[in-house]
Formats: sequence, structure tokens, C-alpha cells
Amino acid sequence: MKNVKAIIREQKYKTEVQAKNHMLIADEPVELGGENLGFTPSELLESSLATCTAMTIRMFADKKGWDLKEAKVSVSLRRNLNTQAITFRKEIELVGDLDAEQRTQLHDIGTKCPIEKIIKGEVLVKSKLV
Repeated sequence: MKNVKAIIREQKYKTEVQAKNHMLIADEPVELGGENLGFTPSELLESSLATCTAMTIRMFADKKGWDLKEAKVSVSLRRNLNTQAITFRKEIELVGDLDAEQRTQLHDIGTKCPIEKIIKGEVLVKSKLV
């Protein structure tokens, strides 16, 4: 089980994240004791939803042969401190020669990306010490 591995050493909060032959840096902002060297964990979660949505829209538009030049997806998450409920807000901007029906279909398909399904479903995390 080694899909994604996070390694933190002695440099406060700087974390190397590895998946296959790719690597990125995660960190916390300076005001939280980090050095702002990379994405925060929350930004990585937001990035997962944004990229999955954009890729799903691109795949669908390509399959249909539609003139989608660009899909811009912005995602933010907010936690309600009273209820602990988390709300993701997602804005999708579509650039290209698309009619209203195509734009609606692309928006709708973007809500069906695999990451959004995971977020909306029942999620269990099983952890063990190795």
C-alpha cells in the first residue's frame, strides 16, 4: 500500500509528498510555524477536487468533440466552527465556442468527478502503525 507517501523530517512542517515518480512539497504558512514552501494540506484537498473536476470536464468535451478551449475550476473549503460541517465551494469557468446546453452539461458532468463522489460519500480512514 504505497500510493502516496508523505515524509516529514526535522525541518518544521516541510513535507515531501511522493506518488509514483512525482514529488511535491507541502508545508504550513509562516503564521502557523511553517516556511510556506508548498501547498498546505487543505490546499492539496482543494486541488484534488479542482483538478479532478477540470479533467472530467475535459474528457467529456473531448469525447463529444466540443470546442472547449479551457476550463478553470476554483475550489475553496470552509469549516463551520460550530457544527464542524465542511462546505466546498466550486466555481467553473468554461472558455470556448459552447452553447448554453453544452455549458450546462459540462457543469453537470463536473459534479460527477471521482473525487467529488468520494467527498460526498461515506469515507472511512483505516490507520495502522508499521
